[in-house]
Amino acid sequence: MYDKTVRRRRAVLALLVVSSLILLTAYFGESAGGGLHSAQRGVLDVVSPIQSGASRALKPFRDLFGWASDTVNATGELKTLRKERDALRRQVIAGQVATRENRALRAQLNMNDAAQLSDNRPVAARVIAQDPNFWFTQITIDKGTSDRLRRNQPVVTGEGLVGKVTFVTGSTAIVTLITDHSTQVGATVTESGVKGIIGVEAGRPTDLVLSFTSSKDIVERNQVVVTSGSQSKVDRLPSPYPPGIPIGRVTRVDDPGSDSQQVHVAPFADLRRLDLVEVLTKPDATSP
Repeated sequence: MYDKTVRRRRAVLALLVVSSLILLTAYFGESAGGGLHSAQRGVLDVVSPIQSGASRALKPFRDLFGWASDTVNATGELKTLRKERDALRRQVIAGQVATRENRALRAQLNMNDAAQLSDNRPVAARVIAQDPNFWFTQITIDKGTSDRLRRNQPVVTGEGLVGKVTFVTGSTAIVTLITDHSTQVGATVTESGVKGIIGVEAGRPTDLVLSFTSSKDIVERNQVVVTSGSQSKVDRLPSPYPPGIPIGRVTRVDDPGSDSQQVHVAPFADLRRLDLVEVLTKPDATSP
């Protein structure tokens, strides 16, 4: 029974193949006005309106499915583009931070060479906290006694003097800035050699003042003030600051030519935006 069914199906398939070949041969062999061509045109005339109507009826559904597919694809592409945008943004930010830090490090190296600070065993540190009040008198850095830091060691940036270490733990330290009222720094005007003490004007933490000059000391605007590295005129204590570290530039002189003249100095270092600093850990910089 099974063999008969298989033979019947094979015979039908062979008949269909032979018939198709005969029809194809006849179709391509006859002229355009032949019977098969006429039959084809008749079928198309009947079927075409049906296909056209079905196409118009189904168009909204095709459009809906197309819109849904495009929306899904667009959503996926949007997510991918957002991820790429965020990644590029992170790369740009990282590049900007690296550029700024490289610039700061180059400035620090130039400072070490110009002021001959390399012999003071400088230790680079990052600022991890800053005094939040208006006076900006202290910062916290990420180095401590395990990195050879001790009290009263000078702290600098590539622009100039920042302050000195006043409190140390094993891994952190507090730096009191030169804008703190307790700071006293022996200083020299480079152009004239005039010496004095740099402190802070009362009520104006960003305005440094060079005091204890005499009426014979002539100081002019835009002259540069650096650390003197000498003993203080006031307390006769050795200075913890090596000589030649830039402090700032003279902005004006009050009561010039008198013993009470005060020389106002704008610090070179931007004390409100400190990121990287350097601590000079030379052992002899340990005065109270």
